[in-house]
Amino acid sequence: MREIVHLQTGQCGNQIGAKFWEVLNEEHAIDAQGNYHGNTDLQLERINVYYNEASGAKYVPRAVLVDLEPGTMDSVRSGPIGGIFRPDNFVFGQSGAGNNWAKGHYTEGAELVDSVLDVVRKEAEGCDMLQGFQITHSLGGGTGAGMGTLLISKIREEYPDRMMATFSVMPSPKVSDTVVEPYNATLSLHQLVENSDQTFCIDNEALYDICFRTLKLSTPKYGDLNHLVSLVMSGVTTCLRFPGQLNSDLRKLAVNMVPFPRLHFFMVGFAPLTARGSQQYRAVSVPELTSQMFDAKNMMAASDPRHGRYLTVAAYFRGKVSMKDVEDQMQSIQTKQSSYFVEWIPNNIQTAHCDIPPRGLKMAVTFIGNNTSIQELMKRISDQFSVMFRRKAFLHWYTGEGMDEMEFTEAESNLADLISEYQQYEAATGEDEEGIYEGEEEEVIEE
Repeated sequence: MREIVHLQTGQCGNQIGAKFWEVLNEEHAIDAQGNYHGNTDLQLERINVYYNEASGAKYVPRAVLVDLEPGTMDSVRSGPIGGIFRPDNFVFGQSGAGNNWAKGHYTEGAELVDSVLDVVRKEAEGCDMLQGFQITHSLGGGTGAGMGTLLISKIREEYPDRMMATFSVMPSPKVSDTVVEPYNATLSLHQLVENSDQTFCIDNEALYDICFRTLKLSTPKYGDLNHLVSLVMSGVTTCLRFPGQLNSDLRKLAVNMVPFPRLHFFMVGFAPLTARGSQQYRAVSVPELTSQMFDAKNMMAASDPRHGRYLTVAAYFRGKVSMKDVEDQMQSIQTKQSSYFVEWIPNNIQTAHCDIPPRGLKMAVTFIGNNTSIQELMKRISDQFSVMFRRKAFLHWYTGEGMDEMEFTEAESNLADLISEYQQYEAATGEDEEGIYEGEEEEVIEE
């Protein structure tokens, strides 16, 4: 019932994905071979959201692993849970995309995409009631960005009414892996604006900051960063997998979170995050969780929510939490910090609750915010893009794969439009309604 098909593309996507499945295995008490070792029916009640049951009561992740080079796949396969994935669901090429979006989207990736879709189709057909797809990828590289967006648009064609959620790792302002990141990210955002229903924005720098400042890790590794991401990913779907007082799913989340179809880029956070060893010095209560989850230091994307305003917020509480406390807390946040919420969406905090806390915690909360300050992150990418594109630097790598400069120009202007839309709704107040409606009418005519 309500199954989700999970895709992971590229090196970043596969590493985050592998960590995510480790967290899921822990929560559902499934070992590295796919056998169940738990003691409560709750873990099995809705396990088929993410797992298929194979013969001999083995549980197999409904995951499709995609990459254009075999390296990352091999490390996933030889990792702690490599044996749990279905061998047919590893789809990989040999050549790699070399951080080139055009290779992932048009040449190398396009050759592989049909065999990926066959696997996706097989997984989707095995579902009773497919709810949607989730994909983990980065926007700075070639495979995750180029081929990831290609897959999203192909799946969109075939399953137009299913939810498409993406966990997208944005290029960080300071930590850059490749010089052409701004190109790849802009071209990817161009696709995501049109084809994704919800995009959870994550970026490495913000994750590093959380590891340094909050978790007090002196040398954070990618494993630590990926673990943070997987906490959020498991939190987003926790209501689907476990019973609770107030349930939510991907579609409810989208309905509550997306006021305008293009503005579906969310900031995510998780609480409580405490350094190892200092847990016993903090009481974890609903007010404590609420203040931490709205804290700018807790955001996993490098934009400061205090520079913008929240259009909508979703808070998913887990553990033994009184819903009355939660409602009171949300009410007080909205009254005390009303300037951080747009006034033309009253009561814009959606809460959900699930009884089972994450492993090792008594209670926790996953935070998802649609804040106009996400434009900071986009503006940064857009500025870096313009600087290089003005000089046509590195462009021959893309045109050589058959791309046209026109596509770059389109992507650039689409991103600029997105930024100005966020800007417009940040500035909009409850009084100047006429202005908003006029703008909307114009949009309708264009389409």
